[in-house]
Amino acid sequence: MSVTPDAALSPSAGRRFRAYTTKHLDELTARAGLDADERLAVQAVANVLPFRVNSYVVDELIDWDAAPDDPIYRLVFPQADMLPSGDVARIADLIRSGASRKELNEAANRIRADLNPHPAGQMDLNVPKTADEEPIPGVQHKYKETVLFFPKQGQTCHAYCTYCFRWAQFVGDADLKFASSEIDQLVEYVRGHPEVTSVLFTGGDPMIMGEGVISKYIEPLLEIEHLEAIRIGTKALAYWPQRFVTDPDADDTLRLFEKVVASGKNLAFMAHFSHPNEMRPELVQEAVRRIRSTGAVIRTQAPLIRTINDDAATWESMWRTHLRHGMVPYYMFVERDTGPQDYFAVPLAQATRSSAARTVTCPAWRARSAGRRCRRPRARSASTA
Repeated sequence: MSVTPDAALSPSAGRRFRAYTTKHLDELTARAGLDADERLAVQAVANVLPFRVNSYVVDELIDWDAAPDDPIYRLVFPQADMLPSGDVARIADLIRSGASRKELNEAANRIRADLNPHPAGQMDLNVPKTADEEPIPGVQHKYKETVLFFPKQGQTCHAYCTYCFRWAQFVGDADLKFASSEIDQLVEYVRGHPEVTSVLFTGGDPMIMGEGVISKYIEPLLEIEHLEAIRIGTKALAYWPQRFVTDPDADDTLRLFEKVVASGKNLAFMAHFSHPNEMRPELVQEAVRRIRSTGAVIRTQAPLIRTINDDAATWESMWRTHLRHGMVPYYMFVERDTGPQDYFAVPLAQATRSSAARTVTCPAWRARSAGRRCRRPRARSASTA
């Protein structure tokens, strides 16, 4: 592993992480050219659905001359029509009248309840149990060979995607959270199930955790002989690549990755990239290089998102770029039936007939396989992210 970054990095590379939340939303949306009524409508949506962005996304990824139509802007900033107009008007009226936080939360919770916050029984189904028939918190056994784990400290992100199907994890309602800090229960469960060959750390974003925390979750799993792979679902490469290059624990994190690989386990980064513009900064390219130098494999995935990446040229550009940097295009998702799904979803039938789907299932994969027969990447609901 190279400890010293090779690339000529942007001035933002060494900056400390700075998050922007709803209290900054009016100023930022004004920068995008929205008038007062439009900004109020966006504020209303952000009182129901989570909003969080950071200085790297704001300064390096968004083309403010193209906002609010810029795809990265739409990826992280709420849109007024993401919710029914009546709901938006109701919250906007409360904001305008100076309603208390309690009144706003009560109104927002009523709207959230209609948005199917945990689709397909995610709080109950696929949750394994102990020998005493007690549910194991923060664990899902969705597929025979794969267990998902939601570490408690990883249930936030460097920035929130507007389409996120796990939005309910981030709205501050404890009853909607699904997570655990009990690594011993996870280890015991995996030891007792030899059919499990892979553990996927998910969230939120596990890479929001520092090395000292994430290592306490990963290292105990390395002693399980039948476990073959550690997988990490993360958007950090796109939203805060400093995590792997200039953050204070970046080098320690990469040494942890090397330790996983040295133990004989496969370390797979399930990296979320939603648009080719996320790969433009040299900083993210350097982060990719450093992660790959540890022996980890980076697999890329994204949902098909209306108004952001629902055309063939975008997917072709994105996946070819990933291939050039040694990453493996892996999943194309469709939206789950939760949150603002109607706003972002491309119907599955339409997606499979579209030129975008044909593009990602043939040319990009043909480029990787050097002319061998084109194979189809795995197609799943966005619930596997």
